Amino acid sequence: MSSPIDLSEIKALTFDVFGTVVDWRSSIIRELREFGISKGTVADWAGFADKWRAGYAPSMDKVRKGELPWTDIDSLHRIVLERLLEEYNITGLGEDEKEHLNRAWHRLTPWPDSVEGLESIRKRFTVTTLSNGNLSLLVDLSKYGGLTWDCILSSELAGHYKPDKEVYLTAAGLLGLSPGQIMMVAAHTDDLEAAKDVGFGTAYVSRPYEFGPNAISDEAEDMPFDIIAQDFSDLARKLGA
Repeated sequence: MSSPIDLSEIKALTFDVFGTVVDWRSSIIRELREFGISKGTVADWAGFADKWRAGYAPSMDKVRKGELPWTDIDSLHRIVLERLLEEYNITGLGEDEKEHLNRAWHRLTPWPDSVEGLESIRKRFTVTTLSNGNLSLLVDLSKYGGLTWDCILSSELAGHYKPDKEVYLTAAGLLGLSPGQIMMVAAHTDDLEAAKDVGFGTAYVSRPYEFGPNAISDEAEDMPFDIIAQDFSDLARKLGA
């Protein structure tokens, strides 16, 4: 078990992105509804969005376990999309239309506190992504949402997906910092537990509506993380930023 982190040693914060920084679910539902209107197609777009996201982890795990060669998130999203288009009997789409739809993941809206909160935190700390999204996706996402980072780090740089330890250790090496000088920020306990295991500080940010209003959160009162924050503004305050 890792020792408690010395918060005074923290120099950089690495942020999970999907669900932590951006509201993927509402954004994907919006994109799907716009697509449906343009095509005159009616479907359970919320259900489609949830299934699309649900296909992400199993696809990624096939890469982590060596069942697939390295495959970036855009490509994994496309594999799941093709399956869902067949399931929902949506046919007749050209390659450009499928690609535009798949790139909906490049057009996700930040949570209301994300932009301002990051700006506050960045005044005192180095801030960077540490996401399973590929670099081109993260660059587009940041431009689309007006998110300002000191740099953009991706699992792609390690050739592994979180929660593999190589992702966190690669980030530390690229930042020129020891794990104990970095804090991982996420709304997902598995990400934080993996970061904690390699010596990162950990900050849990509550995003109760990531999976919709009826989803069950993994949030608990006794989570073993260094900081528990309600949003990025609360995180900034607790960091003294």
